[in-house]
Amino acid sequence: MDKDISNVIQTLASGKTILYPTDTVWGLGCDATNRKAVCKIFKLKNREESKSLVVLVSSLEMMRNYILDIPEKAIQIIKTYEKPTTIIYHHPKGLASNVIASDNTVAIRIPKHEFCLQLIDRFGKPIVSTSANISGGTTPSCFSEISQSILEGVDYIVNLERDKRTDKSSTIIKLIGDDIEVIRA
Repeated sequence: MDKDISNVIQTLASGKTILYPTDTVWGLGCDATNRKAVCKIFKLKNREESKSLVVLVSSLEMMRNYILDIPEKAIQIIKTYEKPTTIIYHHPKGLASNVIASDNTVAIRIPKHEFCLQLIDRFGKPIVSTSANISGGTTPSCFSEISQSILEGVDYIVNLERDKRTDKSSTIIKLIGDDIEVIRA
């Protein structure tokens, strides 16, 4: 795993894209602070830039570098929810402009996945995490279902968990005061 993390960090630092296992489905990723790298993800997925992407951070401390005000309710959810949960936050800073939605929000998750946490921690910056499929297509539930165009289009493929099968994307929620709006269950 250490060799893969070193290779991925080099790839991310040079503005390139990765294909990697997450706590949910296989993800396409890049440095979430690098606008050109994020453009490559949109192009690879054949996705409009107006559609937002999920960003992964390794901790609340890292998140505080990118979100001005983390609501107490969000902290409570992060600490207690068992299912991978992505939360939409207002007023992000320091991220590539094309990961930020038009309403000045960004979707962020702290994964519960050893590889992801170590990678993000050692890279020192958040990474994009979007399902490894062409936009509008079926989300692959395992590595063998990832399309050839994605496999050929990405710059580096992590060599872990190739047999893992999951069809569970993260839950996406938005906090409106003390209320929780479920965007994706």
